[in-house]
Amino acid sequence: MQDLSKFNNSWYKPGSVLKRSLWYITNILFFKSGLFPVSSVKCNMLRFFNATVGTGVIIKPNVNIKYPWFLVIRNNVWIGEGVWIDNLAQVTIHNNVCISQGAFLLTGNHNYSKISFDLFVKPIILEDGVWIGARSIVCPGVIAHNSSILQAGSVAVADLEEQGIYAGNPAVKIKLRQIKTF
Repeated sequence: MQDLSKFNNSWYKPGSVLKRSLWYITNILFFKSGLFPVSSVKCNMLRFFNATVGTGVIIKPNVNIKYPWFLVIRNNVWIGEGVWIDNLAQVTIHNNVCISQGAFLLTGNHNYSKISFDLFVKPIILEDGVWIGARSIVCPGVIAHNSSILQAGSVAVADLEEQGIYAGNPAVKIKLRQIKTF
């Protein structure tokens, strides 16, 4: 059985208390709010907190971002309503990626095989043309390779192959994506 009194994540240092506090307030007021729909202002706020943000980025209301200084967003990215980017580690979102409503990107978890229930963190990478479906979950350490799709409500616990379409919990490849250029 685990003993949570033995839990110790003192090794994890995501930033100063002041920096995290300022971001916490900004996140609540401008990102998690349904009252602030202006993506360009949100992108500038992320840049102020040391995120890398490209052009053509759309961030819908009610998005929760843990630490923008662990976030890279390239060009032409859509982040839907209610997305949670729980980036205790680096999250890299390449070009032309769509993250649909209510999706979770989770970079941290706990080691259930240790009595102390230790925290571990691993980065997530979403390569060019990836589509993360509504209410789906991307787990720590996953790389979604070019043009892969994680269907709505699915859970990615391992890498997604290029142009693979994945569904289920855990997600399995069901077919290849065919992209028409006309």
